[in-house]
Formats: sequence, C-alpha cells, structure tokens
Amino acid sequence: METTHTLYLGLMAAVLLAGAFPAAAIADQGPTAQQPARSVVAPGAQLTLVAKQFKFTEGPAADKAGNVFFTDQPNNKIWKYSTDGKLSVFLDKAGRANGLYFDKRGNLLACADEQNQLWSIDKQGRPTVLLTQVNGHQLNGPNDLWVHPKTEGIYFTDPYYQRDYWTRQAPDPGLGGQHLYYLAAGQKAAVVADAQLQKPNGIIGTPDGRLLYVADIGANKTYKYQITPEGSLTNRQLFAEQGSDGMTLDQEGNVYLTGKGVTVYNPAGQQIEHIDVPADWTGNVCFAGKDRKTLFITASEAVYVLPMRVKGAQ
Repeated sequence: METTHTLYLGLMAAVLLAGAFPAAAIADQGPTAQQPARSVVAPGAQLTLVAKQFKFTEGPAADKAGNVFFTDQPNNKIWKYSTDGKLSVFLDKAGRANGLYFDKRGNLLACADEQNQLWSIDKQGRPTVLLTQVNGHQLNGPNDLWVHPKTEGIYFTDPYYQRDYWTRQAPDPGLGGQHLYYLAAGQKAAVVADAQLQKPNGIIGTPDGRLLYVADIGANKTYKYQITPEGSLTNRQLFAEQGSDGMTLDQEGNVYLTGKGVTVYNPAGQQIEHIDVPADWTGNVCFAGKDRKTLFITASEAVYVLPMRVKGAQ
C-alpha cells in the first residue's frame, strides 16, 4: 500500500462550489466548457486539474458520501479522492481494475481484467471474485459495469483489448464474440444481454432501473434499451451516433459520453454541449462531491473536476 498523498488546496477563495470538492493545482486550469445558454456547467466554472501523476486513469465511481474511487489500470491501483480534497491509494494490486461501480451495501464492484473477472471489494479493500467465466469460457476482459438499483443485477461490457500483462494473444473462440452480459443478483452464471455489438464499452442506467445506455465504441454508436422486470433488455434504439469509453447521467436525464472530451446529450439523443478536456483521451466521468454537483473526469494521465449546475442522477 502506498502512502497517502494530500492535495494542496490553495486559497479558500478558490473553493469551487459550496459542498463540492475543493480546488486543486489551481495554476493548471483547463479551458472553460463551450457553454450554451442553459449550460449544464455552473456559471463561470473552469475545468481544474486534480493531479497528473498517473499512466491511464479510468472507472470513476462515487460512494454515498461523494468520495470518488478511480483506477490507474497500467499501475494496477485504485485511488480515492475524498470530498475534502485528499488523494490516496485505496487498493494496490487491484486486479488491473478498469470500470468501477458501488452496490447498495457500499461494496466497490470492479471489472478486474488481469484474470478477466468481476470483483466485489469491501470497505477494507478485500476483494471477492463474483465471476470468472461464462459457460466455461474465458471472458475477453470485463470493461465497465452498472448495477440495477432495485434487483442489484450487474450489467457489464466485455470487449477485447490486448493487454501486455496477458499471456494469451487472442480471445477465447468459444466465447462467441464481444458481448454485453447480465449477472443476476446471487447468481454465479452470467447470460448474454446483447450479442449484436461490435465492441461494447461504456454503460450506465437510469436511477429508476428502467433504461440502460450502452456504447458500442467499435461501431461508434450508443444504444438505449428498456429493462424488463426479469432483467432482460428490449426495444434497443440508437441513441447517439457516437461511441463512448465511459458514461454518466445527470438528474435532468442528460447523458455524458467520453472520448475527445465530454459530450452531453439530452434524453432525446440531441447533443446539447461539449466540454473540452486537455488530454488526448477522456476515459470516463462521474458526478461526485457532497452535493453531487462536481463532474469528476478521468483523462489519460490526469484527473479533473468541474463544478456543475446540474446534479448527478442518483
């Protein structure tokens, strides 16, 4: 376990928003968002660098208190950024975790693709393996996941990205492709939820458990599904002509897609805003802070925060 790193917070006048995260590394601010008349970003807000000490950041997820947990996959760590602006290592040797999401009990679920597994990590950082195969076949590499708020079933994407820490050089041919899966609560076998995707990646669902958004980064498209009470998906519709690495939602139903910065779509699938991020690739995004009005952005070697007008969906 590494020692804790505390961010220098600077002057109190630089606090981003009441109840949100304090500012960090104020001298290295990014550009302001391209704001329409009714922006989702707080008036006058600027993107602010938290830290730039990582190799590739991913998978941000906020706990009930608003603390953010995110991964530095190449360095095999899960970091915590607390609501008081402290940055620390939550888990070393983190199974090459990628996407993260919290369940109702406060366990941190992780797509741990070192051995192509799903993990549940308790508050003390102790992992339990939830899934390691599908029908006896090795998964490609679980990438991102979302937990249904009522059934607690897990939807996860399983694209194939060759990793330098793997001994294999190709997918398990018996798996049959790169799919979206569903693991019902308490079950040990996952089922295919959608087999008609090229390379599924980012995923997020609505707080009422009725809609699921899944990005097919291979086809450069994002789809919307209706979720049945049994957990199956119906009525797949094209939501946006854009793929995404990571995704989140706000309380107005807007969908945030990542890649080249952050692109915001309204519930009808119309682009309403774009947030520039000074990085070659923006991997993922979530809402965090005590009031859920801070957008936390993982972008290659760095992580950023941005004060928002809107709250994250809960």
